[in-house]
Amino acid sequence: MRHRRRGRILGRNPSHRRAMLRNLASSLFLTEDDTDDDNQPKVKGRVTTTLQKAKEVRPLVERCITIARRGLTAMDEARQYTVDAERHSESWRAWRQSDQWNQWAQAMAPAVAARRRTLRLLGNKNAVRVLFDEVAPRFVDRPGGYTRIVQLAKPRLGDAGTRAIIEFVGVRDRVRQRSVAPAFDDDAPSRQSSEPESVAGDAESTTEE
Repeated sequence: MRHRRRGRILGRNPSHRRAMLRNLASSLFLTEDDTDDDNQPKVKGRVTTTLQKAKEVRPLVERCITIARRGLTAMDEARQYTVDAERHSESWRAWRQSDQWNQWAQAMAPAVAARRRTLRLLGNKNAVRVLFDEVAPRFVDRPGGYTRIVQLAKPRLGDAGTRAIIEFVGVRDRVRQRSVAPAFDDDAPSRQSSEPESVAGDAESTTEE
């Protein structure tokens, strides 16, 4: 019995399944990496996989983004206690020994915890860096729903598996356009009022004949 065991098995044992979803989530974040010129994807922020895998990895990706958003909030609060001095300089050493550094450390603690938590979920330092530098600042004002899944019409070759893409929202969103009622000319009412007169005139001419 599979009581309290949610999720799809995907034909793998638990450790293999966790590693696969972790690598898939890291690959989605790494598509936004601009530093790696040798491995640039065709479309940033998009990964093509099967529909079942996309539905399973989506909660992991959105959980990581939510954790990173909270970490960015803590980093913004800690920025008011920092100094612009160079590291290991005299002014930096003085700031390091002051009470302002203690305030900075307390404000920065949630951000450090968020990085460690996302690193434990993803297992890739580069993916965590891209998450905090590129992806999370994009969704600071968004309370959720950071990704979308679009099913593809063409199945996968070999086993005819249902393919789908998982991508970040906000870049290729569809814009819903409302239809606008056509504007009529100013002489439209007069034209409509003249039509019954012509019809009545035709009727009189036919009766006289």
